[in-house]
Amino acid sequence: MNPDLHPDSERIRAAAALLEEGKLVAFPTETVYGLGADAENPAAVRAIFAAKGRPVDHPLIVHVARNAHLQRWAREVPSQAQRLIDAFWPGPLTLILPRAPNVPAVVAGGQDSIGLRCPSHPMAQALLAAFKHGQGGIAGPSANRFGHVSPTTAQHVIDEFGTPGERGESLLACVLDGGQSEVGIESTIIDVSRLDTHGVVLLRPGRISAAQIADVVGDVPAMPDRAAPRVSGSLEAHYAPSTPLALVATEHMSALMQRLCERGRRFALMYYTHDAASSAAAVRLPLSADPQAYAHALYATLRTLDMKSCELILVEQPPQDERWQGVNDRLRRAAFDSAGVVERLL
Repeated sequence: MNPDLHPDSERIRAAAALLEEGKLVAFPTETVYGLGADAENPAAVRAIFAAKGRPVDHPLIVHVARNAHLQRWAREVPSQAQRLIDAFWPGPLTLILPRAPNVPAVVAGGQDSIGLRCPSHPMAQALLAAFKHGQGGIAGPSANRFGHVSPTTAQHVIDEFGTPGERGESLLACVLDGGQSEVGIESTIIDVSRLDTHGVVLLRPGRISAAQIADVVGDVPAMPDRAAPRVSGSLEAHYAPSTPLALVATEHMSALMQRLCERGRRFALMYYTHDAASSAAAVRLPLSADPQAYAHALYATLRTLDMKSCELILVEQPPQDERWQGVNDRLRRAAFDSAGVVERLL
């Protein structure tokens, strides 16, 4: 076992101590890197919102250890929630539960619900085990400026916030490096706080699919309604590179790329089929046709293309089946503010 993955390792103990002091610590999870603070310290939680430029009514997910007492965070844990915990924790699943009275409202964006997740990354597990003897909670949104592409490596975090320890360079006290995140997109979020009125509700898709949820709870989760709790990543525009991004169906790619070339436009291409590979794009980066492998590389690829000084990032639209639901959700939000960009360039 890597000694840095043990709760008693010097690096993990130091990071846990910084959290207890109210400092911000970036840490790896299997989904993306999180920007962590003590979830029971309102001042530390507010520092997350300030560092990210995140609206204060946009709730944070609280990460808990494998053996945490959930009653510390939730007024109740319904049987459907417990079945999901037994099936998917530790793992990329966040559950929205009724918030316990002692949990600061600021971490929940002022709502009466709380998002809880138990991450599977061994370094996250070690940090949670060391922090407050395994019974604390680490509020941990993605470690990037609000609305930007989420980080899947420690270097991505440093690119956003600077290197810790360099005076004036970073808002973070520490960045734990756990390699590249395995999943690559944020967790599935399931609302189990309104079972009597709405049943189980899928608020954000991720690697864990609606079908997998249904296999555990017995019903296909409903889609979000107007009264659903606000959750991370639910705004229409999110996960966006600075370069405008357009999603294009495979059958329209060749003609569009030819027109862009005729206009002398410098564009980047992210694709997954052989048919889209040959083009005059300034930069071409292929992704896998497997949805899990695609998700793993998605954010890192967007960050790479964002640095290529292009006028546009063209993304070949992935398939629309359920296995791609999480990827398509992130790409749709990343492209939201770029509506009409192709027409303007042509």
